Amino acid sequence: MKTEGGSDGAKRRAGERAAEDVEDGFVVGLGTGSTTAHAIRALGRAVDDGLEIRGIPTSFQSRRLALEVGIPLTDLDAVDGVDLAIDGADQVVDDPEGGSHGALIKGGGAAHAREKLIDAAADRFVVVADPSKLADRLERPVPVEVLPDARPVVAERLREMGGEPTLRDAERKDGPVVTDNGNLVFDCAFGAIDDPDALAARLSRIPGIVEHGLFVGLADATYVGSADGVSVRRY
Repeated sequence: MKTEGGSDGAKRRAGERAAEDVEDGFVVGLGTGSTTAHAIRALGRAVDDGLEIRGIPTSFQSRRLALEVGIPLTDLDAVDGVDLAIDGADQVVDDPEGGSHGALIKGGGAAHAREKLIDAAADRFVVVADPSKLADRLERPVPVEVLPDARPVVAERLREMGGEPTLRDAERKDGPVVTDNGNLVFDCAFGAIDDPDALAARLSRIPGIVEHGLFVGLADATYVGSADGVSVRRY
């Protein structure tokens, strides 16, 4: 499931603003998606100008782009920690008065398992987005990565929870999307999600689910690009 909306200029401003937070010597988590790609390109230009960093990509897509722009890469098991993770989102709760402010849905690129691992390991996790991704509450279908053999059992459990799971099909080949981990993805519609934390906990308890796309309590800030600049939401 791809996410649409938002001008390329707004995405570029958000991505480039996040790249400005990267300091010499940082280990940086490199997220997946069109907005994060602008951050990766900006970091590549900074590396050309002498910035010394190491990147940890969250997907084949982000790894390929990072190599293309000259960012040295490493792995989680080769570093002491991640200083900053930069990643996009499919939807972000923008409600300072509510209890879910800053909760995310991710997984439009089917990389959410590795994204969550690296984002959670980072000292600081910054989301880059355009205004089309902001919402009062989460309501997009939640991507759920599942072991292939667990597909029918997980689908039944999701329906028992009130969800409507749809196996994600590939766009340019017959058959389903296969993640970098060799698994399948359900996009599960729950309607408006009033309590993302509770739903995340329930999903995590289902055997066969590798990871889900609800990111709750992980983001430290969201940089929202627009036609005339970048606004910052801090959590």
